[in-house]
Amino acid sequence: MGQVKYANGFKFTIHPKVLPELREEMGYCFINSMSDTHHSLAPDAINREAFEIMRACQYNRYQDLSKRPLRMLNFQRDFYPDGFPENVWAGTTVESRDYFGRAELLKRVRAKVRFLSCEPLLAPLGKVDLTGIHWVIVGGESGPFHRPIKKAWIDEIREQCEFQGVAFFFKQWGGRTPKAGGRSLDGKEWNQMPNGGSR
Repeated sequence: MGQVKYANGFKFTIHPKVLPELREEMGYCFINSMSDTHHSLAPDAINREAFEIMRACQYNRYQDLSKRPLRMLNFQRDFYPDGFPENVWAGTTVESRDYFGRAELLKRVRAKVRFLSCEPLLAPLGKVDLTGIHWVIVGGESGPFHRPIKKAWIDEIREQCEFQGVAFFFKQWGGRTPKAGGRSLDGKEWNQMPNGGSR
């Protein structure tokens, strides 16, 4: 916040001039900070342009995260019926068990890697079937009004990832700032990455 691009606050805004930035060599590129590619107001034409740039830039791995996996699924079926480019990973946000339906929709998206972002994790997920999911990211909320995360919730997800063979990444405990609580979980940092995945 405070940057020129956020002059409209959370009002939906398109920034087509930043599309060329996708061509930069970044290794891993998270394309959805404070945004959602598959927002209901996002034009397909802009998304097609972005996806074609990403397809051409195989030196990067792009992480496409959305709270709208149904629109993501429809976009994939309409424009990439054989599946998203292999270097574009498809993800959705699951903050609690109430939103696990998003994960079920994501499983239907044809992508080399499908991932869940449980950040901020606001409640336990309980037992979940991670079939078709290759990576789970967990993190606490940050900001002046952050809600605390409980270790038992994290442990439950991590154990299920280990049992079901899914890569687990613990991003942060959260707090007033993103780095306030650090990243250590049981004395280590969890930085697992997916090994490819399948369509």
